Amino acid sequence: MKQILYTLLLFCVVGLCSCKKNKQDLDIKQFDDQQIQNYISSHGLTGMQRDLTSGDTTGIYYQILSPGDHNKPVSYPDSVSLVFTVSSFDGKFVTTDTIANHVNNFLGHITQNNIPYGVELAIVNILKYKGGRMHLLLPSHLAYGSTGFGSGSVSGNNRIAGNQCLDYYINLIDDQGVYDNQVIKSYISANNLSGFVPVSVGKDTLGSNDQPKNYIYYKITQQGVGAPITSSSSVSIQYTVYLLNGNLTSDQYNAVDGSGVTVNINDSTLPGLAAGLTHTLPGSKISILVPSKLAYGSGAFSDGTIPVNSCLRYDINVISAE
Repeated sequence: MKQILYTLLLFCVVGLCSCKKNKQDLDIKQFDDQQIQNYISSHGLTGMQRDLTSGDTTGIYYQILSPGDHNKPVSYPDSVSLVFTVSSFDGKFVTTDTIANHVNNFLGHITQNNIPYGVELAIVNILKYKGGRMHLLLPSHLAYGSTGFGSGSVSGNNRIAGNQCLDYYINLIDDQGVYDNQVIKSYISANNLSGFVPVSVGKDTLGSNDQPKNYIYYKITQQGVGAPITSSSSVSIQYTVYLLNGNLTSDQYNAVDGSGVTVNINDSTLPGLAAGLTHTLPGSKISILVPSKLAYGSGAFSDGTIPVNSCLRYDINVISAE
């Protein structure tokens, strides 16, 4: 009888503990939702909606900042280009550099660019159209989960801690040429630059009308002498290349002996550089602001110092031309 009483007592204790645990413990979706609600309140965010795709909820909260072009929907397996900023809810990871934060890939594959699956879901189910912009609060279970992302110390802004919800701003690019032109003009304005001349390079045929496709902006900082450089010229140059956030790239040629590297204008793989050089003379120095489509385009530079879809600044010393 005593053994039976002890057994019944044990079952009661276990049952009470289980009931207590069920009332207090949150699953990860509940935990994430609580974090997001607190974040919205503490940051005074308004206009955020909960994603109710298919009548259910992903746990994502969002606000559409620009609806995009409804004639240009995106779906799998479309190629998309996006620019973003992101910060973790704890404030220990922040990256707001829209010059560096570029992704160009097929929907279904952008997670290969270390973009969380939840961002892909939000693009397909919520943002939907090219040219759209959104503010996105992403729950941790659709972000980097319990393991987090990155390496090193969380406090060093190079790692996202586990179970962190993320605050994204996402711009789904419609026309890369138009976007690049806006980026270059903003760079000129923000840095109080003057004397840069815009030049249309190439044409985009739309029906019976030829529309300017891409623009370079150039400024002669030292006048040269001699015969003008043409599309058939072979030019020897030294150059330095920057991203428009000021970061120096590894694509450089500045030999200490004063020699240059040869660029054949008519077969240049960097048409923006070539187009700028045709406005110079031997001995010139020129700065050229080049849109991504006339630089490395959607292919990042081999060592990663130039992200995909990057506008570039070339500072060039024209040594000679033939």
